This record gives sequence, structure tokens and C-alpha cells, in this order.
Amino acid sequence: MVRFNPKARLDQSRVRDAGSGGGGGAGGGLGGGGMRIPIPSGGLGKGGLGGVILIVLLVVLSQCMGLDLTGGGGGGLGSSSQVYSPTRLSDAQDGSGRYADCATGEDANNSQDCARVAIENSLTDYWGSELGGKFRPERAMVTFTGSVNTGCGSASSAVGPFYCPTDESIYLDTTFFDDVLEGQLGGPEGSFVEFYVLAHEYGHHISNLLGYMGQVRSQQTGPQSDGVRLELQADCYAGLWANHAATTEDASGEKLILDLTQDDINQAIDAAKAVGDDYIQKRSGGRVNEEAWTHGSSEQRKKWFMVGYQQGSLDACDTFAAPKV
Repeated sequence: MVRFNPKARLDQSRVRDAGSGGGGGAGGGLGGGGMRIPIPSGGLGKGGLGGVILIVLLVVLSQCMGLDLTGGGGGGLGSSSQVYSPTRLSDAQDGSGRYADCATGEDANNSQDCARVAIENSLTDYWGSELGGKFRPERAMVTFTGSVNTGCGSASSAVGPFYCPTDESIYLDTTFFDDVLEGQLGGPEGSFVEFYVLAHEYGHHISNLLGYMGQVRSQQTGPQSDGVRLELQADCYAGLWANHAATTEDASGEKLILDLTQDDINQAIDAAKAVGDDYIQKRSGGRVNEEAWTHGSSEQRKKWFMVGYQQGSLDACDTFAAPKV
């Protein structure tokens, strides 16, 4: 199990909790613009799992093609006064206070909420060192319950964790890990499962900063599509961070993470496999249809996480240059 340095100081400034947004709806908001990521036949629970781990492909395509994600009254951006938005300064400053007591690495060792803050700090430190002047941190990592308002529209818990490039923020309902990933998908347990997901979402922020996100210019799906390459790049970036996680530091130079174990890496691999398109299709009772893939197969996701982890090189994660992913 990952161990945090008790002496490390945590920076809470970018991690916020929006509280409850009143539930939201599976039919509006991000999916309301007429374009939906394919959901396996039979679905998996209310709202399906078309947005498992990331719905950024839908957002990117909408930006490139001029589509309206707000759904015109279907619960889109700004339609609810009860949901959080980091674009409103008062919300960005206040939040629910969920992370107010997260001050040290010792807190992170004793609380999953504080561990989330420590992982955000580690990701920010690593990518700041890796990218130098090209880097800026995500605007916010936001936890919520029910629904949340974002720069990409309003989203319910049904979409799973996601990154919104418009406001450069990461959103997740933390019940996803117990209710969906472990419950409906039969994925692994363990704290590093969430850390892999956070690193994946942060990886999309890095793809956004480096311009790869703009290379997704069509609705094409399938194992070699640009959308899948973007997802696999985020998995590779997650592995790249894991390779260097024990070298990351707080603002004063104290190590944030003392070590990762092989069990941590195994949890990440198992989680990557559990959100593969082929696995989800099988789990939902449908047939495996490669041409409907939007995130990559279990094997592809495992492979690219390990490319990042084993090679430890940013260049190794250029999935858009790979002849075959």
C-alpha cells in the first residue's frame, strides 16, 4: 500500500468538494447534444457507463465540430442553481470544507480524502517538473455527489470520473469506485485504484496542454481510432507518473510519497483491465464489437499503463505516433 511521508505538507488549494448537486439526470447535460459515446448492449445501471473513467472524447468532438453539449434546456451548463461550478469564484473559494483538515502526509495515511489531496499534489509536482514552462496545473479537482455543473455542461454521477478541457478541471463522484467499478464491473479494491483513475484524468490534462487533444477530429471509434489513442495516452501518462511518484515533493522539498508497492501497481493494472471496452461489453451481456470501442480494450489499457511505468519516458507515451496501439 502506498505510504505518504508524514512530514510532507499538503496543498489543498486545487482540491474541492462541491457537496450534493441534487442528483442530476442521466439524459441531460453532457450527453444532451445529440452525440453519445456508445453504451454496451444491456447497459450497466441507470444512465449506462458510456462515460466510464472519461467522457472527454465527447467534449473534444463537440469543440471540434461545434456541437452543443448543454442540450438546450436538458440540464446543461448553468441550468441549475444547486450545482458547483469552478467558473464561479465564490464556489471555487468555498466548497464544502471536506478537505479542511488535510494538512500533512500523516493525514493522507489515515484518510482517503486527504490521500486524494496528496496524490493531486504529487501529480502536479511531477508534471510541473516534466513539462517545465509548458505546464500549468489543473484548475480544480472536484468531488461531488449527484450532479455537478462544469465548463462542459452539467453531469450526473452516472458518467463516472471525467476531465473537462473547457475549465481544465477533473470531476469525480467518489461513490463510483464502490458502486460501479467494484460493484457493477467487478473491478479491484484498494486505494491505488482511485489513484490510477486520478492519474489517468490528470493525463488528459497533460494531453490537452501538449496539443494532442486537438488531434481528435472525428467521431470515428474502434481500437485504432484517435479517441482510443487519446485514452491510451492518458493510461500511459498514469504509468509514467507512477514510475516517478516516489520522487515527487511538497513545496518545501519534502518527499510526498515514500514508496509504491507491487500491490499498488497490480491494483492499477487490474483497474485498467476492468474498464476496457471489451470487458465492459462482455460484462453487460453483449457481444464484443471492436468498432464501437472508445477507450480501448483491457489489453490495450494494461499495455499502455505499463509502457509509461516501465519506460518512464514522455516520448514513449506518444500513442498518436504509434503505428498500432
